[in-house]
Amino acid sequence: MGDQQWQKFEALDISSDLTELGRTPVAVFSAGVKSILDIPRTLEYLETQGVTVAAYKTHEFPAFFTETSGCKVPCRVDSPKDCAEIIDANMKLGLGTGILIAVPIPKEHAASGNLIESAIQRALNEARYKNVTGSAETPFLLARVNELTGGASLAANIALVKHNALVGAETAVALAKLRKNSNYGNAESAS
Repeated sequence: MGDQQWQKFEALDISSDLTELGRTPVAVFSAGVKSILDIPRTLEYLETQGVTVAAYKTHEFPAFFTETSGCKVPCRVDSPKDCAEIIDANMKLGLGTGILIAVPIPKEHAASGNLIESAIQRALNEARYKNVTGSAETPFLLARVNELTGGASLAANIALVKHNALVGAETAVALAKLRKNSNYGNAESAS
């Protein structure tokens, strides 16, 4: 393997979460992927794994702390009912893969997103300079970003979790109603 090919291979850092999404029928509500990751590459990997990727009320994949990443998504959903219909279709088709529903950060917290993105870039540069790599990299970056933003990244992270939980809960209610009213739900409850 040539040096250039080896560097590309070495740089392919795939989270086990992504692999698991490709083989487990689960719906994940997320504010995107952390901006310290390569978002286009992550989306390509999810596509390769057969994971359905949708964005909530947008055509663009969010970048965790910011509403946009520059990456378009193949599917837009505009309501919990839309999310429920995609989940239901995936279950009925028996695809055996997960669904990622990307929910952008609430607008009132996105303003701090630019501050956080700037801190992320600085932390990435510091990690490179200090040669922080491998399993030490993410903890270093998260701690440094929190430090550089004076805790704003943690506050934004809490807001993301709450918003994702709300959309996920509303989708669970919509899915329960959908399944209750469908033949799929009736056939399942008869067994």
